[in-house]
Amino acid sequence: MWECSGVADQELPPGLYVVATPLGNAADVTLRALWVLRNADCIAAEDTRTTAPLLARYGIGRPLLAAHRHNEAEAAQRVLARLAQGERVALVSDAGTPAISDPGALVARAAAEAGFRVIPIPGPSSMTAVLSVAGLHPGDVRFIGFPPATVQARKRKWADLAADPGATVLFEAPHRMVQTAEELAAVLDPERGVVLARELTKKFETIVRTVARALPAEVARAAPRGEYVLVIDAIGRGTPRPREEIDAGTMRWLRALSGALPASRAAAVAAAATGLPRDLFYRALCAGRDGEEGPAADPVP
Repeated sequence: MWECSGVADQELPPGLYVVATPLGNAADVTLRALWVLRNADCIAAEDTRTTAPLLARYGIGRPLLAAHRHNEAEAAQRVLARLAQGERVALVSDAGTPAISDPGALVARAAAEAGFRVIPIPGPSSMTAVLSVAGLHPGDVRFIGFPPATVQARKRKWADLAADPGATVLFEAPHRMVQTAEELAAVLDPERGVVLARELTKKFETIVRTVARALPAEVARAAPRGEYVLVIDAIGRGTPRPREEIDAGTMRWLRALSGALPASRAAAVAAAATGLPRDLFYRALCAGRDGEEGPAADPVP
């Protein structure tokens, strides 16, 4: 196995190795990840209790140190001390790729700023796993991680998401998934595509393609379980736009409204008052940025 892959002939210089580990299916681990973990001087893990069984499965016995969300600053200093001694330190999270809505970014930044090598060992990622099967329309894709917890911050986030014609990937915890589904259904175009995924690579893996209006019903089909990944599809350039139009009277007060509010908020207020899609108003606001017929959008910083 090692000989066929050539991994045993590759150099492992001192540095911090950011190692992706399986989301759930242990067979998804890469040969390079196993080789690095096997030869590391130390493994910094989000939860040593989660990482230890994975290492034991593959017969890897290396020292572990905890590097979780509550001690990451302290853990970073411990990692730096080891790197200063010329060691190879592997950094792992509980599942998937570290530092993407998981601890690890602070450790990686500290190592880089201190002048040590930071080496990615790519592999499983829930974000790329879902994107690979989502069949998105062409366009930009942005990642927002876990949405905010406070009511007002969530409202602002959803308003921006609804107005953005590109695709968006977000994570959500099981105890908040029902709320998130209802809030997204209320602000998105009812027919906008959504991909809902949970329990990726595990026995009860579920990947559902639906539309915004049906999202709450899809979530309610099963008890919340495991971390969710949602992909809000881009608005396809080749698909028909909604037939709704902004009449002259509405456009006049929209201009006045945009003078007092950012474009995203003005679009949200207009949508609530008229029942028309938020992105229809937001596009009108943005169109006014370069011309004289429409209102101005958010100022460019």
